Amino acid sequence: MNPEKVVLAFSGGLDTSFCVKYLTHEKGLEVHSAIVNTGGFSKGELQDIEQKAFSLGVKKHITLEETDSFYNQIVKYLIYGNVLRNNTYPLSVSAERIHQAMAIAEYAKEIDASYIAHGSTGAGNDQVRFDLVFQLIAPDIEILTPIRELGLSRQEEIDYLAKHGVSTSWEKAKYSINKGLWGTSVGGAETLTSHKGLPEEAYPSQLNVQDPMAIRLSFTKGELSALDGKQMEPVAIIQQLESVASKYAIGRDVHVGDTIIGIKGRVGFEAAAPSIIIKAHHTLEKHTLSKWQLHWKDQLANWYGMFIHEAKYFDPCMRDIEKFLDSTQRNVTGDVFIELYPYRFSIAGIQSPHDLMNPEFGSYGEENKSWSGEDVKGFTKILANPMHIFKQVNGEL
Repeated sequence: MNPEKVVLAFSGGLDTSFCVKYLTHEKGLEVHSAIVNTGGFSKGELQDIEQKAFSLGVKKHITLEETDSFYNQIVKYLIYGNVLRNNTYPLSVSAERIHQAMAIAEYAKEIDASYIAHGSTGAGNDQVRFDLVFQLIAPDIEILTPIRELGLSRQEEIDYLAKHGVSTSWEKAKYSINKGLWGTSVGGAETLTSHKGLPEEAYPSQLNVQDPMAIRLSFTKGELSALDGKQMEPVAIIQQLESVASKYAIGRDVHVGDTIIGIKGRVGFEAAAPSIIIKAHHTLEKHTLSKWQLHWKDQLANWYGMFIHEAKYFDPCMRDIEKFLDSTQRNVTGDVFIELYPYRFSIAGIQSPHDLMNPEFGSYGEENKSWSGEDVKGFTKILANPMHIFKQVNGEL
């Protein structure tokens, strides 16, 4: 009798390596490992992960390439919305996990697996993201979570693997690194405290360039369309910009926020390209969108980011917000001029055929061309009316 199939979301780290051995030896299952590439792995890294999976004893391993679909379904809207959770974090891992779970669930259905497994602990957000998406997309497939179910310590996992002939030096990875198209998260002992910052060596990208550099990002209807005048697909621009800007150690920070499970969480990250792109896109919007377009975009984009973070990607209101965000981008076309420096960047300015800061109508603080001083006097009097009425009725302001 053939063993039942289980699809394991596999990264090659300690937790998922433990899962391979545990699911094989303790559960008697045929393990099919799968890694979803959403832009965080090189070809060589993916080959190393595949080799590791087979060395651990999986029946089959597959790389699910999802970088372009991840951009089109999620990242594009994070750019349109200038989404930064708590005004800090570009939702690097939050968004990525949702999309990875979608791909894993579809693959499990495709190969008619009886089970689907992930290596999340019981203390983080990812367990909810994986479980929720698996339940929605593959409701008939049972979910297995060995690390969460057993409540194992890191040392207990290491000891179990050693018992089964796997004696890699797991302790060499002092920091937990999750790299993707939209940034890299960095977790360590320091992020478990409220007062310690991450040391320089914790960040995967180090400062390698000191001389300032000027770059130009081009947007067409809100989407990235060129870098320094060279037309490329958005994903290629993000990757090229990350390659250039990460050498300046740009985009580092530590995010503190509310987790899905109700506790506060703290994580470091580096996101050179996302930090620059969001700031550049927002600057272009401030020139090309109206006051109330900007206002309502802020409200809805904040909700969109919150729902992504909390695994509510499939709530129908998300598709409605995406249509709104799409509509707001029709005039967001132009170039943004950016200067890179060690550990920081600045926006020099923009050029756009839709720039509403048009001198034909006046120059702020200098010259009015479309109204007179008398117009302003009358306008100001009417503007003050409700406050005058309140003062007269109540005797005070």
